[in-house]
Amino acid sequence: MDLKGKKIILGSGSPRRRELLAGMNVEFTIDTGNSFEESCDPSTPHEQVPALMSEGKSLGFHRPLEDDEILITSDTMVLCHGDPEHSPILGKPHSREDAVRMLRLLSGREHEVITAVTLRSGDRIETRSDSTIVVFKELTDSEIDYYVDNCKPYDKAGAYGIQEWIGLVGITAIRGSYFNVVGFPTHLVYEMLQAFL
Repeated sequence: MDLKGKKIILGSGSPRRRELLAGMNVEFTIDTGNSFEESCDPSTPHEQVPALMSEGKSLGFHRPLEDDEILITSDTMVLCHGDPEHSPILGKPHSREDAVRMLRLLSGREHEVITAVTLRSGDRIETRSDSTIVVFKELTDSEIDYYVDNCKPYDKAGAYGIQEWIGLVGITAIRGSYFNVVGFPTHLVYEMLQAFL
């Protein structure tokens, strides 16, 4: 991709985002220095949370951007209704028990994955979101235990990676972008980069 002299910075430590951006033949550096604390008003509509988090990460970048730099930040959220005792927003699990709880909630039903991407350069900032519906088969307790114990999905929203064992054996349908579920809607990133260059 012709970057027209621009330098791309990926403000994310996610290995999946790094691999996908590299797969788009975009040259970039990684810089995760950030002062943003991920929290928002509980009254915020759930669908808007990833956009607020992604934009917050962009604005919380640890230094001013140079004129020739474009910063990319992102945030992914899993939204699953059905547990009246917990928020429908499934973030990264805090413990083994939390991961098991999330996967039991996802079992046998559909959920929504929303990823927001923010590009910032100079005075220009743009945030866009993409949404994908994912359907899991009924997962057995032994399947959930096997996955959590072997893959330790504590760095993943919703306690799973679609590209990992649980996705290979448990996901029966997706409606929307697969890469959005991985955590980086590449088609959207490409469109936004084209507009910024």
